[in-house]
This record gives sequence, structure tokens and C-alpha cells, in this order.
Amino acid sequence: MSSVEATMAPIEETDKISWKTPLPEVAATPENSLRNWFTHSLIQCKRLLLVWARDPATTIQTLVYPALTLLMFKIVLGKSITSYTGQPSIYAQMALLTLVAAMSGAVVSALGFKGEKMSGLLGRFWTMPIHRAAGLTGRLLAEAVRVLVTTLFVVGVGLLLGFRFNQGPLAGLALIGIPVLFGVAFAVLVTALATVTEGVMLVNIIGIINTLLMFFNTGFAPAIAYPPWLRSTIQNQPMSCAIDAMRGLSYGGPVAEPLMKTVLWTLGLIVVFAYPAVRGYRRAAETGA
Repeated sequence: MSSVEATMAPIEETDKISWKTPLPEVAATPENSLRNWFTHSLIQCKRLLLVWARDPATTIQTLVYPALTLLMFKIVLGKSITSYTGQPSIYAQMALLTLVAAMSGAVVSALGFKGEKMSGLLGRFWTMPIHRAAGLTGRLLAEAVRVLVTTLFVVGVGLLLGFRFNQGPLAGLALIGIPVLFGVAFAVLVTALATVTEGVMLVNIIGIINTLLMFFNTGFAPAIAYPPWLRSTIQNQPMSCAIDAMRGLSYGGPVAEPLMKTVLWTLGLIVVFAYPAVRGYRRAAETGA
């Protein structure tokens, strides 16, 4: 037997053994299983976070803009608000800016959603073996992570300007969780609007909502500073409730009532706009496909 034949003989024997050895059986996971939903949602969340991290406009909108605005409010309005209310203005302003950043970032995310629809990416995902709900839940999960990062960044800037967690670490964790909850609820609303409006109209609608909520709340001045016919609206609008709860969790003051109102507002937004968001997302994916 030649050296070549001697070399080939073990390979042939190995091939015979490998053909005879049965391959391990792997149970197929149903496409719509909870396991796939969880895994695919995390993948979609990671994809969106990477896209946003590489986009300078998103970075400016979610980090630079709220930090600079907080600094501007502190310089321009800080002393006036502090002298009028008798409380340091940084506590209400920091809470206000975290909520504004959550809403502003949701608009950027919605425009990205419109771009994915126009490019056919949503349709491509719809035709792949991916859980149907993973696209929407992954987007909302990415929104929650984005709001959390923004909140921590704004709180860090606030600490440099005099903000402190006077009520302890547990109250501080609850304070950080409020913008995340608020941001997810607002993201559901924006997603529902993004599925039925064009890009320019979406920006205009959300811009009007942001402006009204931003300037008519208890973050600039207490409700007593507004006209009597407007005070009840100011006190009970969602942003004021969240600001009052965050101020109570940091500086001190009532917490239970504003926190309960905040939870009710956020849950209400999710309940009202969840179904239109789901239906609109599916319609957008099927249209893109």
C-alpha cells in the first residue's frame, strides 16, 4: 500500500463512522414562542441602540440638548424661581428636563421608524422568521434604555449644579424610574401617531404637545403662580404630576398623590394607544413587505 493510500484509509474510515453516527436532534422552537419573543426583542433593542449611538443627531437630542437646557434654566431662571418659591429651582428643573428629553428622543425614534418603513427594512423583518411582536417591543425596550441613559446623564449634570438625593437611595431609584415609565408611555403614543401621519406632520403634532406640556407645568413655577382658571389643569397634567413626584422624592414634599397620578397617566396612555400602535406597526410592516 502506497503512502497516499495509507493516508486516505483513516479518512475513509472516519467518513464511514460519521455517516453512521446519528446527528443530535434539536427541537424546533415555534416562531411565536415566548422564548423567541424575548430573544428577538433583545436583538431588536440592541440593533436600535447601536443605530442611535452612531447617529450624531440622536446623541445631541438625547444628551447634549437637555444638559445645556438645564444649565441655561439654572443661569437664567434659577435665582428668580428660588426666591419666588423658597425652594431650590434645580430640583424642579432637573425633573422637567428629564421628561422633556424623554419626549424629544421619542420623536427622533419615530422618525427613524418612518425611515425604516420607507426603506423596506420593516417589511424585510416581517418576512423573516422573527416573532411578530419583537419589532415593537424591542423598540419600546430601546426607548426605555435610552431614557434611562439620558436621565442618568441629566442627573449627573444636576449634581454639579446643586441637585442632591435628600430622601435616600430608594427614593433616588424611584425618581430615576419615573422618566423611564413616562418615556415608554409617551413612546407608545408617538408610535401610534407615527403609523398614521407623515414625517413633517408628526414632528409638528409632537412639537405642539411638547411645547404645551413644557411651558405649562409646575417645573417653572408652582401652580399658584398661574391664573385661577388654569391651576387645576396645570396641577393635574401628566408632566406636572411627574415633576411633583420627582421633587418630593429628592428635595422633599408630597409623593403619594403625584406619584399615583403619574402612574395612572402613564398606564392610561399605554392602554389607550397600545392597540393603535400594534395595529399601525403591523400595517406598516405589511405595507413595506
